[in-house]
Amino acid sequence: MLKLYNTLSRKKEIFNPLSDNTVKMYSCGPTVYNFAHIGNMRTYIFMDILRRTLKFCGYKLKGVMNVTDVGHLLSDSDDGEDKMEVAARKQQKSVKEIADTYAKAFFEDLEKLNIEKPEIIAYATEHIKEMIEYVKELQKAGYAYEISDGIYFDTSKFKDYGKLSGIDIENQLAGARVEVNDEKRNSIDFALWKKADPNHIMQWESPWGMGYPGWHIECSAMSRKYLGMPFDIHTGGVDHIPIHHENEIAQNEALTKNKSVNFWMHGEFMLVDNGKMSKSLNNTYTISDLKEKGYSAMDFRYFCLNTHYRKKLNFTFDSMNFAKTSYRRLKEQLLLHKNSKAVTDKKVIEEYKEKFKNAVEDDLNIPLALGILWTMLKEEKSKDIYDTAIYFDKVLGLNLDKEESEEKPQTTLPQEITELAEKRKKAKAEKNFALADSLRNEIENKGYSIIDKPGCYEIIKK
Repeated sequence: MLKLYNTLSRKKEIFNPLSDNTVKMYSCGPTVYNFAHIGNMRTYIFMDILRRTLKFCGYKLKGVMNVTDVGHLLSDSDDGEDKMEVAARKQQKSVKEIADTYAKAFFEDLEKLNIEKPEIIAYATEHIKEMIEYVKELQKAGYAYEISDGIYFDTSKFKDYGKLSGIDIENQLAGARVEVNDEKRNSIDFALWKKADPNHIMQWESPWGMGYPGWHIECSAMSRKYLGMPFDIHTGGVDHIPIHHENEIAQNEALTKNKSVNFWMHGEFMLVDNGKMSKSLNNTYTISDLKEKGYSAMDFRYFCLNTHYRKKLNFTFDSMNFAKTSYRRLKEQLLLHKNSKAVTDKKVIEEYKEKFKNAVEDDLNIPLALGILWTMLKEEKSKDIYDTAIYFDKVLGLNLDKEESEEKPQTTLPQEITELAEKRKKAKAEKNFALADSLRNEIENKGYSIIDKPGCYEIIKK
């Protein structure tokens, strides 16, 4: 029995599709103005695990993921410029070139991470007509009003505003800062459609003049087009809860008058060295950055799976080193089972399958599921154990049936680092541990970590 945590109810609930055996699911996708960082990718790994679990439980999927290539402002509310235009201006490229470049990089990262693409990929710029129609409906229903710079949603008309995040609207309004836009009826009202100045690159004709959509309206318009309302599941990161998803609910339910999404599910933040991930701190790593430092995409996926999606995950290179080593050992153990001619009792196999199923059905408890896999690998070596692990991998998505060489990133160590490592190895053999420690420090000061193993060592770029 599959149970999922619903952000809206703040508890685990038994999951059943709203109709038939097909799960209709919408996932907030990337704003393609820059490379996606590893924090973003953790959210998409969560989305992928959810999709795989639903299939594992026998459901079919109709999934939609948007690609925001217009309308996402520098602030997640309504402040600043469009992120796409800013990137285009800085890089002296067209907005289309920016979108094409970073969308391509994003989907390449999904492939490296073995993340399955949803069945429908919806680009915002290809759905302007649907967004305009949605805004017109909201205006006709009395939830939208026009001011000098655009069309805004009147949050005071929607009595349930704030129910997803649990924010106290009255106190928020009372303590709100003075808004730059004093034409808004309420400080928390948000833009549905923005009127464009003549120099704005991306703009379309609308009943309100030339303009472009607000960020939040795209998800409402595209989810309604492809999934209808209500639909089963909406996913995203926890950063979407207080603004983007709160606004989606308001837009949706102002028209439907009923619950528009059955389950809202959110992945927690990734920290870096127990702090915020920030460009100013130079710690917004990408999958390509990790590859340059000697880690495969599967090392990172394995790292993510060891922490529940609803818990913060702290990224450090020490923890990545551990994940890399653990993932390699996992593959090594599997190979030993694969090559064994022994047989494991079917009852034992079924017990492990049942434990694994119970773990993943308990709100995607993948850390527990991994623990069950490791326990199973301690059994006497047999091909049955290997086959069961590959069966588990339908959920885990760790490419457990692929040879290590297919995933291992190619890195060339500088000769200087190799020579220092060999000197250290010799010093240890001669029991000159003071010199060995000194050489280790020198290697680390040059940007590399050295990991001792039985009879050998491994060097990883930090």
